[in-house]
Amino acid sequence: MKQYALITGARQGLGKGFAIELSKMKINTILVSRPNHGLQNFCKELKETYQVDSIAYETDLTVYQNVIDLAHWINEQFDIFILINNVGKGGSSKITDVDIEYINHMLKLNVVAATVLTHQLLPNLLRQPQGYILNVASLAAFLPIGFKTIYPATKSFIYSFSRSLRRELKNSNVSVSAVSPGPIRTNDDIIKRTEKGYFGKFIVWEPEDLAKECINQLFKKKGEIVVNPFVRFLIRVLPMSLKTDLMTKIVLKELK
Repeated sequence: MKQYALITGARQGLGKGFAIELSKMKINTILVSRPNHGLQNFCKELKETYQVDSIAYETDLTVYQNVIDLAHWINEQFDIFILINNVGKGGSSKITDVDIEYINHMLKLNVVAATVLTHQLLPNLLRQPQGYILNVASLAAFLPIGFKTIYPATKSFIYSFSRSLRRELKNSNVSVSAVSPGPIRTNDDIIKRTEKGYFGKFIVWEPEDLAKECINQLFKKKGEIVVNPFVRFLIRVLPMSLKTDLMTKIVLKELK
């Protein structure tokens, strides 16, 4: 059987960048995205451009059973040697202004989907000669931020989960990596917000460039893929209270 890489949130942004980069390397892909977002056409483009196999799977990963069904379908039909848990949801708002479904949706997409999918596909990865897991966290994983609140907590979970799983699988054939990028130039809103500040212009990544760097370090089996080293250093050395206050003021200013 041919080996495949599975990418969630693959129709746009960083997920799309991962799909293109792996296709350039002649790696077959299974791409997951919400329905009605043009995933079938994107897979067709990858096939024609790079002469690889690319399979579309459209589903809503906030639904628990859909995650189970996806994993079952893959395990029954494919050999997976790369799993990229990229799908996620962000947002800024006062916690009292959001409804419970907003919170539930973020937790299910950012935490549950990645964790359950990893658990369900791990036996598949373990039976390959070499397996790789890449979990997309965020610099927010190390920065509690008021008026974001839920999002940084979900990314802290993903970072911790990745590091713990990497240690557990240390003596196996599966390598686990986590990347914690800052802003990515994926839509007009992010572009406007990062260009407002002097600092943001220097840490924002183009999705294709970030994907290439991540894949390069993934195959080198890096546990933590650092793509913003200077910012990562500042986050390590600054006091937690200072970081939290500074980032909260920035987000509050954007909300106003």
